[in-house]
Amino acid sequence: MQSLRIVVVNPVAIEGEDDPAFAVQAARGKDLRIGLLEAGYNIVASLPADLYLPERIAQLQPDMIIVDAESNARDVLEHVVVATRDARRPIVLFTEDAKTSSMDAAMAAGVSAYIVAGLQTARIKPVLDVALARFRQEQKSLAELSDTKLKLAERKVLERAKGLLMEHHKLSEQEAYQKLRRLAMDKNLKLSEVAQRIIDAADLLG
Repeated sequence: MQSLRIVVVNPVAIEGEDDPAFAVQAARGKDLRIGLLEAGYNIVASLPADLYLPERIAQLQPDMIIVDAESNARDVLEHVVVATRDARRPIVLFTEDAKTSSMDAAMAAGVSAYIVAGLQTARIKPVLDVALARFRQEQKSLAELSDTKLKLAERKVLERAKGLLMEHHKLSEQEAYQKLRRLAMDKNLKLSEVAQRIIDAADLLG
């Protein structure tokens, strides 16, 4: 099985290396990278959460994004959400922010796993496995929902087209359906496409 290609996103350092917060974040980042490498993951880049993040994510095409933010994770997540808006990827957030409001906001934004005080090397692989499984299940559910909505929309189009044929050609419902099927086969089109063409023509003619 191919190793996941991971991008780690860190807060933008505002202070210098003498700042205690910078030192804490640097130590967290080191622990995370060690845990990822020991678990066999491929860290393709460690990036700051800045305005260039969407472009870098698009170039690197990672399988997963890990956000490492001891606090103020919301600001970092805003950049990550923008970067993954057009191409969803599993997002795992390691933080020390245990506020329920922060957790709710992160999950609503698309985070697959919100891990508080869980930056122990032994925990990293199980956490990522669960996050990936959850992301795949969510994507499957979204695809099924989209497919259901599409089928419902196509059914409405088909019903309207049948109604127009029944009204203008004095056909029964079954006859109208058979006529749609013949047109679809003759023109090598989907049934819904033929139905939409009939509706479009009727709308043009008033």
